[in-house]
Amino acid sequence: MTSKRDYYEMLGVTKAASAEEIKKAYREMALKFHPDRVPAEQKKDAEERFKEISESYAVLSDSQKRDLYDKYGHSGIDQKYAQEDIFKDADFSSIFSNMSGGGNGGIFEEIFGDLGFDVFGSHQSRGPSARRRGRDLQIAISITLEEAAEGVEKIISVPRYETCPVCSGSGAKPGTKKSTCPQCRGSGRTVVSNGFFQLAQTCPRCAGEGSIIASACPQCRGEGRVKETKKIKVKIPPGVDNSSQLRVRQEGEAGTSSRGDLYVIIEVKPHDIFERHHNDIITSINISLTKAVLGGEVEVPSLEGRITMKIPPGTQADKIFRLKGKGIPDLHSRDFGDELVRVNIEIPAKLSAQQRQLMEEFARASGEVIGSKISR
Repeated sequence: MTSKRDYYEMLGVTKAASAEEIKKAYREMALKFHPDRVPAEQKKDAEERFKEISESYAVLSDSQKRDLYDKYGHSGIDQKYAQEDIFKDADFSSIFSNMSGGGNGGIFEEIFGDLGFDVFGSHQSRGPSARRRGRDLQIAISITLEEAAEGVEKIISVPRYETCPVCSGSGAKPGTKKSTCPQCRGSGRTVVSNGFFQLAQTCPRCAGEGSIIASACPQCRGEGRVKETKKIKVKIPPGVDNSSQLRVRQEGEAGTSSRGDLYVIIEVKPHDIFERHHNDIITSINISLTKAVLGGEVEVPSLEGRITMKIPPGTQADKIFRLKGKGIPDLHSRDFGDELVRVNIEIPAKLSAQQRQLMEEFARASGEVIGSKISR
């Protein structure tokens, strides 16, 4: 007879481990070796390992059984308890109770629920699969910077599943009905016993529906849904930016209970003359040398069209002027960003004779020496 492995070793804990540490270790091992979480070729070994670690937890989680085991080893347990007694009173449900507020669901619902199985029969069978909500969809659209600033309505094409118009979503050929699944007898679950524990999983024949279709709808082939492309109007609010996400409720795919949502991801196209920084926009303009020196007015581009801006005398190159409230509106408030205008001063490459004479007079009046070489 093959000797049993040490229970503490099976759970990867020391003999000094607390009850909470033992519970945590079992939770992790149960997730790792549950037969529904391993490839098919590893299922048999996983079932054996799962049985061993569950037996270890059943003993070490019970103070009386643990005390006997610590004193006498496996012989102390085997003499006092039959295997079924070991598991009869073991509180397996407690290890699944802390991560989602307790109750019958607990960590089981959070970690195991989407896999379609129960362990140890500690959770009530859910019966046929619940009616499902349709899948959420995501689509990206591109808009201009002006559209992002002003807001816009767009018509977008969305490929999605719609309820089959022929069978109204039942999947059955008109004039026929679904029949109770003979494998699970309408429960949507099948139970496999392995000695001390039971493994309840989604029925493979009816996929948890509890019913099967004898004659499939010719339009949807039993799916209950058909793929169509729908035109949907989307209202984009002012102030959106790259990666802004808009949720359009009930415009996702159809499900057996309700429709999912549509998520629209915004992509703002690069602009020819504006660069966006949060809610501010940045642009550059060229001004003449005389305008920079003497001052004056210039026209600058804005999201609203061309506007007039004053240039004060003595403006230096790369000077940045701020036009308050001429930027992008804030998506979550009534505030507006600003427009930042960087000034480039144009230096004429060629001068007429008159222009050169005037510049030379200006230089002499400023005490500058023109045309001489600086000696080294």
